[in-house]
Amino acid sequence: MATSPARPSHPTPPGGPAGPAVAPGPRHPRWWQRGAIRATGLVTLLALSGLVILALVREQTGTEGFLVGLGLATLPVPLLIAAFRWLDRVAPGPWRNLLFSFSWGACAAALIAILANSFATRWIATATADPSSADTLGATVIAPVVEESAKAAAVLLVFLFRRADFTGVVDGFVIAGVTATGFAFTENILYLGNAFGTDQLSGESGLASVTAATFFVRVVMSPFAHPLFTALTGIGFGIAAVTAEHRTVRRTVLPCAGLLLAMGLHAFWNGSAGFGEYGFFVVYAAFMLPVFGLLTWLAVWLRRRELRIVRQELPVYVAAGWFAPGDPYALGSLRARTLARDYAAYHLGRPAGRTVVEYETHATALALLRHRARHGRVGADFVTRERELLAALRERRPVAGPALGYAARAAAAPPVPPGAPSGAVHAYAPVWPPYNPYRT
Repeated sequence: MATSPARPSHPTPPGGPAGPAVAPGPRHPRWWQRGAIRATGLVTLLALSGLVILALVREQTGTEGFLVGLGLATLPVPLLIAAFRWLDRVAPGPWRNLLFSFSWGACAAALIAILANSFATRWIATATADPSSADTLGATVIAPVVEESAKAAAVLLVFLFRRADFTGVVDGFVIAGVTATGFAFTENILYLGNAFGTDQLSGESGLASVTAATFFVRVVMSPFAHPLFTALTGIGFGIAAVTAEHRTVRRTVLPCAGLLLAMGLHAFWNGSAGFGEYGFFVVYAAFMLPVFGLLTWLAVWLRRRELRIVRQELPVYVAAGWFAPGDPYALGSLRARTLARDYAAYHLGRPAGRTVVEYETHATALALLRHRARHGRVGADFVTRERELLAALRERRPVAGPALGYAARAAAAPPVPPGAPSGAVHAYAPVWPPYNPYRT
């Protein structure tokens, strides 16, 4: 008989146990299952991929073209990473996941794409004896399938091996977007480096050069293109992450559907150059920009939804004594979170500010976990995971508690007594600690 999903129980008070009553016996994983072995193998794979892709790109562009392409391709990267980090602000994942995702996109996925696309295009040209049609078919059919599959591999690896960090659609957005940013970074080096080489041969320079046109199209107009495609794959994995574990078919189909949508959008974008003289600009204005706006709205809405879930789910832990009465409000407001972090950093130093951020992240994870449990979307490890998060919160409470208390008071409007004139301040409004968040 299949077991039913775990349901949330009343949380244990802070004085109760923070872990399972009976500790499991020690496990002795096989050598290939050890974290250090896996990490070493992964770093080695990415390093080798990076060296090979560096050699291939430099061979195609030349040293001077490579350096020019590298400089120009770097420009949009900090902005895109900052945008995805801002999106993940409510429950930020660890930096190691972002570093892995970017490295995979820039090294492993780019290497797979270059080798597979080149092989497929040459094979089609040989089979059809028509190089021009091979290039068109390679760009509109082969490249989207190969590139989106290679980028999706990073999302799949984080989903499988960093499951605790992959809790919803926002995490899918971020992991997929950062992976695609790394991929676009390497691809832009190649395209811009080749464009610079073409200008060197033709003697063109300035705004009329191929380099300037390539930079305008790839870096100014559409730096979001690859992240937009792969975000669809991330959405599929994100929905699968919040789907009940016993719904195996749905958890399998959704990521595949997201990947197919990413391939289709990518193919449509690549094929727009064949839609006539202005086909590219028509597709960009009438399709790409609206889709980008829609996904941006969805991402922001999902972030606000996470804050709303925090405010809705944490009061039950207030009743059990884990949080102060004002904490759910403070943890459900980005402004209050920032005030709490800055307050702790101002009075106790930057490490205290980081402790508050960790507390806020664990509290958000706890709220999302309980929300999924109430809807039957967690497994039998709900209690263990809940106790782990509560233990982490209890450890950081001495630093984070006063900061959140201050933030809850500072971010809320002071009460006004009945009958007081409009704009009057309550005589018993709380007195704020001597803190100026704008002080340098």
